[in-house]
Amino acid sequence: MRVTPTSLPEVLLLEPERHDDARGSFMELWREDKLPAASIPARIVQTNLTTSHKGVIRGLHFQEPNAQDKLISVLSGAIFDVAVDIRRSSPHFGRWVGVELSATNRKQLWIPRGFAHGFCALTDDTLVQYGCTNYYAPAHDRAIRWDDPAIGIAWPVTAPILSAKDEAAPLLANATVLPIYRAAP
Repeated sequence: MRVTPTSLPEVLLLEPERHDDARGSFMELWREDKLPAASIPARIVQTNLTTSHKGVIRGLHFQEPNAQDKLISVLSGAIFDVAVDIRRSSPHFGRWVGVELSATNRKQLWIPRGFAHGFCALTDDTLVQYGCTNYYAPAHDRAIRWDDPAIGIAWPVTAPILSAKDEAAPLLANATVLPIYRAAP
């Protein structure tokens, strides 16, 4: 597996090894024993699957407390996947990174706790799988507005399909609960 830091160093682009033959292909999406070498000391405890139509934006979501690291994979279709650093006092607070993930390129994005996550479906019937390192806790489920001008995400859609929750999400500046940045020792 090739691991490449993004412009937000804690957010990692993973490219699993793919083995092709006459039958098709095979690749390991997750190998816990190989993750420490990639600076990912995590254990997946919950896996989620979403189906989205083209133009859907889901996010920007996070949990606090009971934060989750997430590993994002696309099983069918394509997304523009986004992570935003929302850790108070972080040197990268409010900065975002976006990557196209697809069933074709087979890339994955590792989004650590302390980052809000969202994506835009680029095709109909897009299937996104994400593994989480903590269980979903509805009482700690939070969101930041997808089009917050202070963040300035360059989404590939101008009139997205949104949930009521995402339409009503606060701006980052108005978020009442955010994680705190802690520098690595």
